[in-house]
Amino acid sequence: MKYLIDTHILICSLFDPDKIKKNIQDVLVDRDNDIFVSKISLWEITLKYSLGKMEISGVLPEHIENGIIKLGFEIKDLETDEILTYYKLPKMDNHKDPFDRMIIWQCIKNKLILLSRDSRIKDYKKNGLKFLI
Repeated sequence: MKYLIDTHILICSLFDPDKIKKNIQDVLVDRDNDIFVSKISLWEITLKYSLGKMEISGVLPEHIENGIIKLGFEIKDLETDEILTYYKLPKMDNHKDPFDRMIIWQCIKNKLILLSRDSRIKDYKKNGLKFLI
């Protein structure tokens, strides 16, 4: 199976894996699964770090790539088509975070299963989002 993890799951995977629910941990460690990290998550981490809204356990954002590789995850580029068709994702009043919305759109466009702890993503099921919370 092919999964994309949201930024929160990425941070926990790197720095505090015990905070991840067992059902998601099982997916992450199963070597038969392909686990992707969106470049959007990397941008979100860097932006929040630069604004002082995120601390990442004494490392700099540029060192996160090594951790992703060590975990066996693959970094997923953001494709031009994903950017240009993003407007097709319906707006939800309870979910306005542009980083999360782009990750959701990447999952829908690429038929990836989103791993998240954010229960608000359930609203996107009707738009084709597959997920595990």
